[in-house]
Amino acid sequence: MLYTGKGDDGTTKTFGCCDQRISKSSAITEALGALDEINSFLGVIKTNPGAQEMVVFVANEKKNISEIVGEVQNKLFIAQAEIAGADKHLSKEDVQSMENIINAIEHELPPISTFFVSGGTQLSALLDFARTLARRAERRVVAVAEEGSVSVGRETLAYLNRLSSLLYALSRQVNHKSGITEEPPVY
Repeated sequence: MLYTGKGDDGTTKTFGCCDQRISKSSAITEALGALDEINSFLGVIKTNPGAQEMVVFVANEKKNISEIVGEVQNKLFIAQAEIAGADKHLSKEDVQSMENIINAIEHELPPISTFFVSGGTQLSALLDFARTLARRAERRVVAVAEEGSVSVGRETLAYLNRLSSLLYALSRQVNHKSGITEEPPVY
């Protein structure tokens, strides 16, 4: 059944709350919703034909953007489970793996000397928009961690912080490999 009607009063239940129900406007549900939002939008990116064609070389391993995004989506499910109170956690290796991808991309790109206006290619703009969603999810998870109602692992916080960097690096790389010159803002 796709609905139960139990949330009609504005409450929901998570793994860690046993039979207790929490408000759908709580910091936990806001964080879970923001993580769900970025994960869903990454699905849009993953199915983009350009994401399936654009390749990144990490430690002599070739991955396309769709594969990288798919790995991130699975890690975000772990983060969601952790926020919901399950005994699931991201690891130092998860953070390191993401850093390796970011570092590999960064070696291919010109150095950053300014902010850039989003756009260039459609895929680059989608990745940049995903970066903003990732930042919002990170802020929501940090709020849960600060509230203390759920213990949030350091690795989860680090992973979410790196996620926006990964998406920014991928956005820049797509434009770079497409021959698009990054456009600085005009103040």
